[in-house]
Amino acid sequence: MDFSFSEEQQAAVEAAKAVFAGVAPDGVPSPALTAGAVADDFDRALWAKIADADLLSLLLDARYGGAGLDAIALCRVLRESAKVLARVPLLESSAAALAVQTYGSEESKAELLARAGRGEVVLTVAANGRTGHDGADQAVIARREGDVWVLDGVQTAVPWVYNADLVVVPALSTGSGRAVLALVPRGHEGAVLAEQISTTGERLGELRLDSVRLATRDVIDTDGAWESLRDLLATGTCALALGLGEGVLGMTSEYTSKREQFGFPVATFQAVAVQAADRYIDLRAMEATLWQAAWRISTGAGGALPASGDIAVAKIWASEGVRRVVQTAQHLHGGFGADTDYPLHRYHAWAKHLELSLGPAAAHEETLGDLLAAHALG
Repeated sequence: MDFSFSEEQQAAVEAAKAVFAGVAPDGVPSPALTAGAVADDFDRALWAKIADADLLSLLLDARYGGAGLDAIALCRVLRESAKVLARVPLLESSAAALAVQTYGSEESKAELLARAGRGEVVLTVAANGRTGHDGADQAVIARREGDVWVLDGVQTAVPWVYNADLVVVPALSTGSGRAVLALVPRGHEGAVLAEQISTTGERLGELRLDSVRLATRDVIDTDGAWESLRDLLATGTCALALGLGEGVLGMTSEYTSKREQFGFPVATFQAVAVQAADRYIDLRAMEATLWQAAWRISTGAGGALPASGDIAVAKIWASEGVRRVVQTAQHLHGGFGADTDYPLHRYHAWAKHLELSLGPAAAHEETLGDLLAAHALG
């Protein structure tokens, strides 16, 4: 069996390495040293470079100027972006565009997709629900009134929402009882934002929808659309955690190889080597479970459990693994790891954000337990 990546997937990651090679995570102010967000906007210059490298259109069909690749290719690019803490909505915009392409109206596809692939339109997703602990599709109610949909509810911690052109909002349809996806433009009447700041120092937003009215073409009412989008977001988050963890372990390896005690590099001490080896094992487990999840959603391949089971396993490893990696890195760096002139503290803040994004390990353990119980009973 061939487990190697395709030529197209490899080309995507090589392009990503070239784009992110010059990005320095220590070039952004520390969250601890700023009164508010680290910046008002995401990195537009980097966003333009990503677009020029055709990395925003990876998942789009050729008719929209895309490469027609899969979640594996996107996750490989996301992995590279996280190594340098790239401040761009690459995951959210790519996942939202794929949802529109797969389930959206022809009008929405024609209006959005080619422009999104060129970076001219920025999309994001409200995926955290009302509190961050409940289902995002339960936080907003959508009802049909003739030829329009009316939305009411609250979504919290929406990433990049102040700078995105369109927010994809999952909502519970009162008619069908299933989740729909509403495409809400920034500044739309009835949509109000309240600023929130992430542990990363990035600007998030609480999105309040008060009788927001949308045309039928702007609401995706297809069974499975939200679940598919949610699965891709969760898998992409695992890819970000893996890339961040690899970046941190690389920093730790370099530091402990140069830092000397008693005339020897501390990396040669058994206690240091054992801890680093444990974190390397964490990263390899994170990688194996990530590719399993990405392969399931890319190919639609069957298994004993639905793909959500593999995604839950991947997110459990991503959440717990990235936390252990950054904690060990802080320990092995000593006091130097707390120096705000050194970028490790930023990686720690981003790791905590990724650990909790779309649910911590405990939430996905519960999901996995429910799937296993249902499988046993079935």
